[in-house]
Amino acid sequence: MHPNLLHTTYISIGSNVGDKRAHLQNAVDELSKKVGRIVKISPIYKTPSWGYDGNDFYNACLCVETALHPAEMMMQILEIEVALGRVRSEQKGYQDRTIDIDIIFYEDVVMKTELLALPHPLAHERAFVMHPLCDIAPSKIHPTLKKTISQLNDEIPVQDIEKQKETLKNPNAEKSFSRFNYIAIEGNIGAGKTSLATKIAEDFNGKLILERFADNPFLPKFYEDNSRYAFPLEMSFLADRYQQISDDLAQLDLFKDFIVSDYDVVKSLIFAKVTLQQEEYKLYRKLFDIMYKEIPKPDLYVYLYQNTERLLRNIKKRGRDYEQKIPSEYLEKINNGYLEFIRTHKNLNVKIIDVSDLDFVANANDYQKIISEINSF
Repeated sequence: MHPNLLHTTYISIGSNVGDKRAHLQNAVDELSKKVGRIVKISPIYKTPSWGYDGNDFYNACLCVETALHPAEMMMQILEIEVALGRVRSEQKGYQDRTIDIDIIFYEDVVMKTELLALPHPLAHERAFVMHPLCDIAPSKIHPTLKKTISQLNDEIPVQDIEKQKETLKNPNAEKSFSRFNYIAIEGNIGAGKTSLATKIAEDFNGKLILERFADNPFLPKFYEDNSRYAFPLEMSFLADRYQQISDDLAQLDLFKDFIVSDYDVVKSLIFAKVTLQQEEYKLYRKLFDIMYKEIPKPDLYVYLYQNTERLLRNIKKRGRDYEQKIPSEYLEKINNGYLEFIRTHKNLNVKIIDVSDLDFVANANDYQKIISEINSF
């Protein structure tokens, strides 16, 4: 399994102690933060305790997209259970519990270890699993029994199960990126702007706008001779960014919920202030101000802060020849330019996220931290 691909999983949650609905909601919130994106949530069902004489349960099922492997996912679930008050005793048999979280399916994986069995070996016998699962995945085929969830649910003997008026809220749907029309992801060279913008567009149905820097003929020349090529480089970038943003924002996509880009046009001004001579910058600023008035501004401006050492590692790793000689002093000037711009433009909706210790491309938990920070804005 590729670590960056999202895998569809189905999870059962239950509680029969205290405020049962609150325990289920806490589980949903924690799974969203630490396991993956909540895609669907079933209604809550009240069911008698199963396998022992105890309090009635509240049960529900979730569809979750995760980048974690099954064992990693199970370890996160065990930690969530403990954090939410689950106490496992040495006593044999089933017991009352604040929260119980089980993986029912992980794609069509079939496996059995000391930690985890997939698919869940008893799920097809339990109405409190099959009934809510049937609400969100009736046509899902059981990987070993080769029957749909709907068929398996019909085969279970009639059991006492009651749908509740109370519901669970999906933290992903509740704080969807669609409440923004246009999000700009910004940051220094090598901060991960393109990677994050691409993942957000894929995961939350956004229209993606990527900067067309690769086709700029002045860029390699600039890194060889800064003073000579700085002005034509910055002018060409400004013209291209203006045209791209104007065109793409004007073209509505009825099948996308919002627009996300890996830059904002204002980056032209930040870089120009660092690279241009004083007289060149004055001329550039006049042209920039004329263009900038005509361009829609982002509803949310996300700045990814990355320390210089990490930036240099990222630049080296992605291997663009013309970037390999970028001095650390240049990166620090660019970073200071961004922070000064953010400080002086109070009308921007800015979210600064320190990603110096995060690897949101390879680590799903780090990615979820960033998504949670943006959602909490």
